[in-house]
Amino acid sequence: MRVAVWPVVAGALVLLAPTARAQQQPPVIPVGVVVAAKEAVSRTSSFVGRIEAMERVDIRARVSGYLIAVDFKEGDRVHEGDPLFKIDPAPFQAAVQQAQGDLYRQQAEYTNATLQAERAVELARTSAGSIADRDKKVAYQKSAQGAVITADANLKTAQINLGYTVITAPITGIVGKTNFTRGNLIQPNTDILTTIVSTDPMYVSFPVSQREFLDIKRAEMQAGAAADAVTIKFSDGRLYDKPGTINFLDVKVDRATDTVLVRATIPNPGDVLIDGQLVTVLLEGEKQPDTILVPQSALLADQQGTYVFVAQDGKAEIRRVKVGGEKGINSIITSGLEGGETVVVQGLESLRPGAAVLATPVPTVTGGS
Repeated sequence: MRVAVWPVVAGALVLLAPTARAQQQPPVIPVGVVVAAKEAVSRTSSFVGRIEAMERVDIRARVSGYLIAVDFKEGDRVHEGDPLFKIDPAPFQAAVQQAQGDLYRQQAEYTNATLQAERAVELARTSAGSIADRDKKVAYQKSAQGAVITADANLKTAQINLGYTVITAPITGIVGKTNFTRGNLIQPNTDILTTIVSTDPMYVSFPVSQREFLDIKRAEMQAGAAADAVTIKFSDGRLYDKPGTINFLDVKVDRATDTVLVRATIPNPGDVLIDGQLVTVLLEGEKQPDTILVPQSALLADQQGTYVFVAQDGKAEIRRVKVGGEKGINSIITSGLEGGETVVVQGLESLRPGAAVLATPVPTVTGGS
């Protein structure tokens, strides 16, 4: 009985051994890969920038009076010369009439003084009048003439003040929130009534280090003034589709930060950019030959830094890399890869060093902006 049983057990062990070894084999993980490309690309540096309106005007009253009309809607586009506010003009109209009447009176005085002076001059020439009386009449004529000039200036001032009762837009742009409504007494020394900012084009200002500043100056000398193009990236990662051009480099270095302020002009036809908005400014530098590019989706990070997985001989290997900027959807690798490596871009979620992989090429997008 025992002899008969042993062969059966031995046979069972023979059958179970291959099955156990099969279950211990690690699974092969399918991954998508691209080849680390080498291209001649422009190195892109990124900076924190702020959008600024080219023109910004705080609207204030120039005369005192009660506000009787607000002729705009907050947030609307207004054009130069459009009426914004209206102050009660009645007191200023009365002042114009008063000044006009005073001018007429002074003109009459001057006419009379002129006639008397001419008569006194004639009498003095024929010895029928005294020299003293002539001089007195001539002086009175000059005084009356001065009074006419003063009255005319007062009339013009009154007319100017009357014109100030209608407050118009000094520039074309977007008008902000109004701080006063109808019925309020406003004065030249009161708060700002509203603000208008121009919208197209806009400025974007950003600080750069002295080394980067020298690179910009060198690029200008090579390609001509204002040849450097900048691109705007929003906080959500989207790129603005209108490139800008550097138009100003500050003449001094900020001693606190050791940076130089750079400003670019950028189109804004759709009012997408807003005054005061924080953005990322991407600035292209000189072209660098044999630059290694990998998709940003391939980059991973841990406490030791940035790395990528490379499919090598059917296994996943870690390569520690340093990133030197971005180029479109790709990252520029400055060290860690030599070019030509098969870099994993898909299937990274369950990948571990040494894992068996089945590499499948995926379409790549190189260069670009």
